[in-house]
Formats: sequence, C-alpha cells, structure tokens
Amino acid sequence: MKTDKTAVKKTRKTETKKEIWSLRLYVAGQTPNSVRAIENMKRICEEFLKGHYNLEVIDIYQQPVLAKGDQIIAVPTLIKKLPPPLRKFIGDMSATERILVGLDLRPK
Repeated sequence: MKTDKTAVKKTRKTETKKEIWSLRLYVAGQTPNSVRAIENMKRICEEFLKGHYNLEVIDIYQQPVLAKGDQIIAVPTLIKKLPPPLRKFIGDMSATERILVGLDLRPK
C-alpha cells in the first residue's frame, strides 16, 4: 500500500488546527519586556492559532505560587503545556520564527 506524503502533511496540518493550545506566559508586572512579551504572544496566537488557544498571563508578583510550581527562574517565560511536549521559552517573544518552530507550528 502506497502512502501519499501530501495527504499525511495535510492531515497533520488539519490536526494542529483542531488542537487547543494551552500556553502560560509568566511576566513581572508591567515592565517593558513583560508588556512586549504579552503583545507579541497575543499577536502570534491570533495569527497562527486563532480560536484554538488558551493564553494565560500570570504576574509572578501576584501569583508567586504558580511561578514556583512551574519552576520559573526568569521572566518573561512562556510555557507550552498542550499539546505535548512541554516547552519553555524565555524572553520578550519577539523572535517569532524561533517561537513558531518551538511550538511546532513551523518546521525546523
């Protein structure tokens, strides 16, 4: 039985669109880096995951227990919880291509 590689690629792309992405962005108050990270992640999510994501923004000053539980050592930090595998990104999320590759939305 011959497998159509194009069909496999289309199927994976379709599956990605149906998945709900669970993302957590840890920030520290309203610092310039935190504000940039929030804006960048909202833009990335709306452009590439529209309607298929849950972006939770957590201020470590207001919810330090969550930061400790997720072992946050620097902010801003983005955690991709779902779909697996778990991934972490540190910075203001301005490196869009790096974020997309890390989220498995673009090939390496």
